[in-house]
Amino acid sequence: MVEHIKQIIVVEGRDDTKRLREAFGDVDTIETHGSAINDATLARIKHAQETRGVIVLTDPDFQGQRIRKKIMAAVPDAQHAFLPRNQAVPERSGGSLGVEHAHADDLQEVLGHLFTMSPAAPEVITREDLWTAGLLNGPDAKRRRELLGDELNIGYANGKQLVRRLRAFAISTEEFAAALRRVNERINND
Repeated sequence: MVEHIKQIIVVEGRDDTKRLREAFGDVDTIETHGSAINDATLARIKHAQETRGVIVLTDPDFQGQRIRKKIMAAVPDAQHAFLPRNQAVPERSGGSLGVEHAHADDLQEVLGHLFTMSPAAPEVITREDLWTAGLLNGPDAKRRRELLGDELNIGYANGKQLVRRLRAFAISTEEFAAALRRVNERINND
């Protein structure tokens, strides 16, 4: 369980900040105000990384991934937390996925599993491995990738992104295989 967060958490908007403060009390955030991150916001994130460290926690959707990608390019040593899509669903229908909809327990869990990008990590898991595992083809491929992302705490990714994310966060073949076994068990039990 996360007791105190010393890093600054990068979120998309004020509702995310409000939710984190409800869950953790006194927590500092930098809000990107959407996917069009300007240079001033990136400079603030870089400065925060140098002084206290940052954790990137964006919505598990296309725009959140776009924001994360921009931050990864500017601040490659930032830490990342990934909220599973099913934990970001609004209670009322019609809303979009977001950190602001997550329960405090779920936020505790994801902030307990932080990753730092490892650009020099060798590619140990290939597209062929993903293909063989049924993560790129077949009727359950998308569901399998979603479950795998949840198991590894790296969030959902399409096939192309998944290879990069596994490499960027230095997921070993052993971690991958163990998570894949759990995914297969879940699929078989459904």
